[in-house]
Amino acid sequence: MPMFKKMFKGAAVLAVTGSMMLTGCGTDVQADSQHEQDEIISNLVEAGFPADDILLSDGQVYVGRDAHVTLEASREMLQTDLKTQEQYRTTNLVAASITRICIVPNSAYAANTTLMSALDRAIANYNALGLSFTMQRGGSGCSATISARTMSGAGGSAGFPSGGRPYGIINIGTGTATYGVAVVEHVVTHELGHAVGLRHSDYYNRSISCGGAATNEGTAGVGAIHIPGTPTTATRGGSLMNSCFGSSETGNFKSSDVTALQYLY
Repeated sequence: MPMFKKMFKGAAVLAVTGSMMLTGCGTDVQADSQHEQDEIISNLVEAGFPADDILLSDGQVYVGRDAHVTLEASREMLQTDLKTQEQYRTTNLVAASITRICIVPNSAYAANTTLMSALDRAIANYNALGLSFTMQRGGSGCSATISARTMSGAGGSAGFPSGGRPYGIINIGTGTATYGVAVVEHVVTHELGHAVGLRHSDYYNRSISCGGAATNEGTAGVGAIHIPGTPTTATRGGSLMNSCFGSSETGNFKSSDVTALQYLY
């Protein structure tokens, strides 16, 4: 089965397992200077990230193919304080005043029937948990809005909450549709997880779900706070928020994901 990767961008990115790996997750930030780019890449290599897991796009450096890495975050990755808990959140979360989050596909996203079906299923995943907010596709009466957009390749990307609001964009690779609606559902649900404040469950050791060298994403400048009640060890396939996922994913939350979200919201 192939394996794909998830990545973060001052936010986060996702990947898949099978014959290849996919990634996706990020925020909109100003382009880093050439000097900063060089140091970030150097720090990532020193921290153990393989060269093919590091992506330079639009002046930003990404790892896991869905997470933007700042200079500060890359320096923190060199502080190898590996933890053992499974579920983590960012410092910032979605405020209690946010009760309805509307996911609005752009025209390119809406034109892809597989991506649209996966989005509806991902929204249903969250609404089944009885959280402090509900999600809906489009509509009115929104407390916050997330734009669903397409990108090339497979996987996805998103960012983390700020100012009490979820991150405003998720990007889903059109190539992910090749693996079927359940895999796309997994990617969309994963990226929405980042948008409401979930980190990769194996952020401290991406080899757990991705294989290869043991790499640590660090706090990424947004925090990596353990969520009480979640397992003490991450396992491959044990969480929808793992850095990498397989091509046979069902797209459904694992029990630890449900515990984490219901604890936070």
